[in-house]
Amino acid sequence: MSFMNPIQKAETLSTDFYTSRELFEKQKKIFETSWQYVGDAQLMAGMPFNLYPTTYLNKYIDEPLLIVREQDAWKCLSNVCTHRGFLLFQTPQKSRKITCGYHGRRFNLDGEFEFMPEFKEVEDFPRPCDHLASVPISQWSRFLFASIDPNQDFEAIKSRLNERLYFLDMDQWRYAPEYGQTYNVNAHWALYNDNYLEGFHIPFVHETLGKMIDYGKYTTECYDDIVLQIGYADSGSMTFDLPEGHMDYGQDITAYYYWIYPNFMMNIYPWGVQINIVKPIDVDFTKVEFHYFIKDEILWERMGKDRVAEKTEREDEFVVEGVQQGMKSRFYDTGRYSAKREKGVYYFHSLIRERFLKQD
Repeated sequence: MSFMNPIQKAETLSTDFYTSRELFEKQKKIFETSWQYVGDAQLMAGMPFNLYPTTYLNKYIDEPLLIVREQDAWKCLSNVCTHRGFLLFQTPQKSRKITCGYHGRRFNLDGEFEFMPEFKEVEDFPRPCDHLASVPISQWSRFLFASIDPNQDFEAIKSRLNERLYFLDMDQWRYAPEYGQTYNVNAHWALYNDNYLEGFHIPFVHETLGKMIDYGKYTTECYDDIVLQIGYADSGSMTFDLPEGHMDYGQDITAYYYWIYPNFMMNIYPWGVQINIVKPIDVDFTKVEFHYFIKDEILWERMGKDRVAEKTEREDEFVVEGVQQGMKSRFYDTGRYSAKREKGVYYFHSLIRERFLKQD
């Protein structure tokens, strides 16, 4: 990985990145070329359906997709009929064919055109564009990701995740929708990332979380498209029972915080995992989805269930929304990084500079 400037000399992103509506529209390219979370394979495999409509970043990219399950394999297709643009499915269905409910155009489960009534007189038909477009899809653990035009090596991302997380069988963990939340944050999506990617603010903002983590040992590691923050346990906090041979064996680790560029977060604790998906809506408005998967119900209870996450989230919203207001000031444009504590923010900004601002 390469950076624009060394962290000791670098400046943060300009306020324009967070406030310009023109740039916000152009930022769609960031999400079109990255891997986006589209569903829980374990959950969908347990349903009596094989066709699952979804929207690639609803209210921003707004691309209708259709996730197709054939036995243990997953495919992703366009959910738009190639005849007149009608949505093929709006709810999950079980079917051996994909048939449009508007005029009856039919496709197989690979998206290949098969039949269209009243089209015998049409010349040069079907053409390649009459098939449903195929969208790349990949899976890590139980989580499915798709990308419209990927420029990320998802196999490398999966390999990096497996380095530390190979011992966790997330497929067996209970999805807990009763704790899931969607938070409305009055700030630019990247400000939410900035805040997540550093533990510098923990002693100042998160009293409860700060009592669970040894701030002095808190570490940040940056890899290609990944930032990992490791929380070491303070006295009394629960820790992972790491297998012998694990790279962190013998360490009192209470949390692994993974961020995958540009907007997927995975907070892994001894009780299970909480994933966060950051979804841009407007230049100063973001939705953040929280989903919980529980490994150990007893530890989940002992660690406060979702109460700590709820309190931490509200505290984060307060500071992120305050920064959004500050971005509008005529007296502020860029800042500097703590070389010790803000490596994750610096890396995120470097990716933005290399993949977006440099190309703009």
